Amino acid sequence: MDMKQAKRVEIIIEAVMERRVGQVLTEAGVTGFTMLPVLGGSGRSGHWTREGGVGRASGMIAVICLCAPHRLDRLLDALFPVLTDHIGVVSVTDTQILRAERF
Repeated sequence: MDMKQAKRVEIIIEAVMERRVGQVLTEAGVTGFTMLPVLGGSGRSGHWTREGGVGRASGMIAVICLCAPHRLDRLLDALFPVLTDHIGVVSVTDTQILRAERF
């Protein structure tokens, strides 16, 4: 198989930011992403669940996208202002993908 290098970006952020994060990803040239509800977790404030709430939000979402390495800096620069006033974390990992022409 012919695998291509890519970056996997995972964003955990307050659910109220769903629309804004989607807009930022699109504007940064990301052609596709997935948003998932987060059931619970643990962070600086301790354990939390979706039912118990977290921070000012009614829950958290996980956003996953794959992008070409040359698009990563643009994406992170666009995401940073969204994160400054909200609970959230971004992680980036190296990955390999099939069908790289889709990214």
